[in-house]
Amino acid sequence: MHCKGMRRRALKAAFPYTIPIFAGFWFLGLAYGIFMNVSGFGFWYPMLMSLTIFGGSLEFVAVTMLLGSFAPLQTLAMALILQARHLFYGIAMLEKYRGLGWKRFYLIFGLCDETFSINCTAEVPQGVDRGWFYFFVTLLNHLYWFSGSTIGGLVGSLLQFDTEGIGFVMTAMFTVIFLEQWRKEKRHDSSLLGLAVSAACLSVFGADSFIIPTMLCLLVLLTALRRPIERRCLMP
Repeated sequence: MHCKGMRRRALKAAFPYTIPIFAGFWFLGLAYGIFMNVSGFGFWYPMLMSLTIFGGSLEFVAVTMLLGSFAPLQTLAMALILQARHLFYGIAMLEKYRGLGWKRFYLIFGLCDETFSINCTAEVPQGVDRGWFYFFVTLLNHLYWFSGSTIGGLVGSLLQFDTEGIGFVMTAMFTVIFLEQWRKEKRHDSSLLGLAVSAACLSVFGADSFIIPTMLCLLVLLTALRRPIERRCLMP
């Protein structure tokens, strides 16, 4: 009974954090399912891919890969390039996920951009189990994407509308997450550094290739400047 109550409290605490993700994931999941349907794939393709891959951008690109010629090495390289940022997410979450037992394996699998943003920054309420809170944030986000993709695949052949521009939903969602984090920070050194490095890498490498250089630069700079930033954050 105690375990059930603990899980219930964690689910209740995690759900409000995932509401913005629900809006974004359902819109994009529906678009992805419809895209798969009009590309000639049955509904079970987006259903299984959203359940097992759980990587939005990679799943969209996978449609082109499935329609093209068999090229496993190219597919592997593309997957690594698209998902390389998750290596940095994993490093950042090592301490938070330490000691969580079997939940850690699912948390590693489900560490998408949005789940990372929540689990990295959210303050777990007092009396709520940390492991179950992270677990339900991850599970809810996974279910949002899975259900949206599956429904999109099922009803794709029945709907006729232009989905151009729907990707802005995710941009808007990340903007809200960033502003919320900005509001909670006492000092904005890390956020300003992230904005500056992103802008510099964008201008140098272009929109298609700036993510990995940005992550590498931020990893080096934040590692080198960690102590000065931490001291400034502790200042009144």
